[in-house]
Amino acid sequence: MSPPDAAVRAVTCSAAALAAHRLINDTARPYPRDASVPERFEFWAARRPDAPAIVQGGRETSYRELDRRANGLAHRLRDAGVGAGVTVAVCLPRSPELLIALLGILKAGGTYVPLDPGWPDERLRTVVADGGCLLVLGAGDADLPARFPGTRVLAVGPGTEARDTGPGYAVEAGDIACVNFTSGSTGRPKGVPIRHRGIVRLVHAASYGTLDEHSKVLQVTPVTFDIATWEIWGALLNGGTSVLYPAGFVRLSKVGEVIKRGGVNILLLTTALFNSIVDEAPEALETVATITTGGEAHSPRHMAKAVRTYGPGRVVNLYGPTECTCIATSYPVDEPPAAGVPLPIGRPIQNTRVYVLDGDADRLCAPGETGELCLAGDGLAAGYLGMPELTAKTFVHRDIDGVPERLYRSGDRGRLLPGGDLVFEGRWDDQVKVNGFRIELGEITHHLDTHPQVKRSYVTVRDNRGDKALVAFVVPAVPGAGSGRLREHLAAKLPHYMVPAQIHLCDTFPLTPNGKIDGRALLAAYAPSATSGVFS
Repeated sequence: MSPPDAAVRAVTCSAAALAAHRLINDTARPYPRDASVPERFEFWAARRPDAPAIVQGGRETSYRELDRRANGLAHRLRDAGVGAGVTVAVCLPRSPELLIALLGILKAGGTYVPLDPGWPDERLRTVVADGGCLLVLGAGDADLPARFPGTRVLAVGPGTEARDTGPGYAVEAGDIACVNFTSGSTGRPKGVPIRHRGIVRLVHAASYGTLDEHSKVLQVTPVTFDIATWEIWGALLNGGTSVLYPAGFVRLSKVGEVIKRGGVNILLLTTALFNSIVDEAPEALETVATITTGGEAHSPRHMAKAVRTYGPGRVVNLYGPTECTCIATSYPVDEPPAAGVPLPIGRPIQNTRVYVLDGDADRLCAPGETGELCLAGDGLAAGYLGMPELTAKTFVHRDIDGVPERLYRSGDRGRLLPGGDLVFEGRWDDQVKVNGFRIELGEITHHLDTHPQVKRSYVTVRDNRGDKALVAFVVPAVPGAGSGRLREHLAAKLPHYMVPAQIHLCDTFPLTPNGKIDGRALLAAYAPSATSGVFS
């Protein structure tokens, strides 16, 4: 809801700044703005009932079957009390049942909260509690109820009841479709509620690649990651096919096999997976028409090799935080990036706007000036779940040239190039991206500092030519402290991707002249070539 006009602060801007932003933000395109996710899916299910909606290995699920099974689950969920404003956690491996669960929850009018079965129990329970989840949908594992004490667990399996019609609940485009939990600096993950409209806007008439009934989209990202939103609904809301990678760890040889067997013609890879494939198995992508990639800053070396290998018109660099429903900008990489020149993140995608603002998001930057990337448009999240103060601080209202805008202050630094493309220049805070996952270093530090053997801790990222890894440094509180116990402590509370690859024990922390911990000095002192004081 917009505040009264008096509460909307005006943004100052020069003629050059205004002209440049008007140019890049001419992104309005017709799309079914008032449609919900189930409505768009049912549109295609009615037109292509026998077409494959899901393919996983030798198993194929048609639009008719997916629709009927999701209908059956939706009736079951309505009987259990699911409706508008009710959240349901989903703890299923990558499978057709996972997609049935997501669609069934939405058809019932509820909101899904994706979980990773591989998360530690404490993390699972925290997300279920913070998400206020009424139920947990799982695969019927015998140990699942014990992982969620006090929360009802329902099984979703191959024998789920199917029905020809859904419960008939009218889902609105402005309703919350899902809540993605991201890392939080306070020690607890924070929930980002995504509206149906944001998802529909993301995948309809896409400017970054073709999404239609002929699209075969690879689904390889964990469902807890916002990229999975694009992978799943990019296929199912356009009449295409979702090609599921098997449950379990990702192996490059298997990725290539799944792509070729499933006829994948468009995909979105995290930067880390993209780099690994380009380095070790470039042939895996040779048949893919559109290779989009994002999640963190790209290595010029890997991007140059990709363009030389696959040719122009096939590789697209994407940028976008969870708070704008996955993707905000795109940049087709048609030639290898020049040495020392940052790779642009491009221009806003359809029905999305980006502003580079200075100060307290109150001055529009001209081309060449560095400021904060602030996003607007139908993809913006509703805020943060149960965090009104953070929501008010991060989602702000501004008047830009007489037009009221609700903006998401991303905390990302960037600038406009004279030609109109945007460049990402890092963060204003200690948030990082490692292997595509957004991580607040403060969350890891918080959990380290709660251990009785820790006096002080510092967490940072070691970047070895684009290969990033978390590294922690600890000043022990007691003699004989061991990094193994600290890793076990973190592994019991955090997802595996947030547990540092190495934990180094130090007598003290070096400081910069202004009294802050000198992270560069710590990384240099405990470089991989060093042999003293290194624990992993």
